[in-house]
Amino acid sequence: MKSILKPLLMVAAMAVGIISVATLPARATLELNVNKGNVEPMPIAIPDFQGGLGPQISEIVTADLKRSGLFAPIDKAAFVEKITNPDAAPRYEDWKVINAQALVTGSVSKEADGRIRAQYRLWDIFGNQQLAGEQFFANDANQRRVAHIIADAIYEKITGEKGYFDTRVVFVDESGPKNARKKRLAIMDQDGANVRYLSDGRAIVLTPRFSPNRQEITYMSYESGQPKVYLLQIETGQRELVGNFPGMTFAPRFSPDGQKVIMSLLRDDGNSNIFAMDLRSRSTTRLTDSTAIDTSPSYSPDGSQVVFTSDRGGGSGRSQIYVMGADGSNPHRISFGDGVYSTPVWSPRGDLIAFTKQSGGEFQIGVMKTDGSGERILSSGFQQEGPTWAPNGRVLMFFRDSGGGPKLVSVDLTGRNEQPIPTANYASDPAWSPLLE
Repeated sequence: MKSILKPLLMVAAMAVGIISVATLPARATLELNVNKGNVEPMPIAIPDFQGGLGPQISEIVTADLKRSGLFAPIDKAAFVEKITNPDAAPRYEDWKVINAQALVTGSVSKEADGRIRAQYRLWDIFGNQQLAGEQFFANDANQRRVAHIIADAIYEKITGEKGYFDTRVVFVDESGPKNARKKRLAIMDQDGANVRYLSDGRAIVLTPRFSPNRQEITYMSYESGQPKVYLLQIETGQRELVGNFPGMTFAPRFSPDGQKVIMSLLRDDGNSNIFAMDLRSRSTTRLTDSTAIDTSPSYSPDGSQVVFTSDRGGGSGRSQIYVMGADGSNPHRISFGDGVYSTPVWSPRGDLIAFTKQSGGEFQIGVMKTDGSGERILSSGFQQEGPTWAPNGRVLMFFRDSGGGPKLVSVDLTGRNEQPIPTANYASDPAWSPLLE
């Protein structure tokens, strides 16, 4: 995938006169502070890109930015200027009158070798300047990726933070009657497009998780009669068992460097403990040794700590959130709220831990600081769980069952921008990929 898409900076010598990256002043006038508590969406105008595939590409860019909750695309019917040359400076006054703070113009064309060339420009309307301009080349199969990459570039230029649109989500596709549900591993773009199945549904699969640095997932399967943890290469379909442990293995996750898998092992005595396996040497290290149920481990992004849940504090089924060193040292409780906590997962930014909580007859998706302070509930519902982070740490995805079956939902850190993720069938256990390369 690395050679498919090339930003202009990599091919500038061949593209002089076509489009160039503007030299910006030290302080650009157009910016959106995403660290404020209440962010008003920025009005942005995105006319149809020129060329046969142009409207499709610009539509995806528009949908990505709108779904983030940080941008408010302006209705095209309000546009005063009709863009005929996306490389020419716009008539800024025509866009100011409809309160557009940013404008995106672009075009899509076919090269002689059959590749698509997509280019865009980002304009600061009230600053009367171009902020960015890039072009990308791709084959037909990667049309949507081009749009997601453009949306990421716009998001980053205006907010100063990485986008998350050029990513994929692996999940469990569920179909059939509730008492005989067929569960298949599936993968899709973060907006629900391009679904592809990774398993045939003959065995129940659960908790797929992405490797942080390659196109590989780990997941749990019941195909042997007991839950076992597997590794799967997404592109080749090659699969292998992660150790043949006695008892049940579940809740696997990769370490930040992708060299280990951390998981829970359930013994015959009913206790589960947390183990880490080195994928190169296949050596296993036991990290907890208690008579409690320790499960759902997740590494901090620097790999130095692990968050997990345990009922070691007493009370039947009253699991709480604990943090320990990556070697199992100094386990300590960080959650003290009412209710039962589960599925903690560390933010890729390192600042927060997301979790599921059962309290007051509701299932809640929330976040807390890594010391347990500042707990905030982002979403409450009848039955919802399993949060996963976008790679920029600004958005969570989880699944909710409102009675018929589970569906995927995303929510940002304000809790105000909740969005359904469209899937053809029921869907559960989402896991967000890192940004693609």
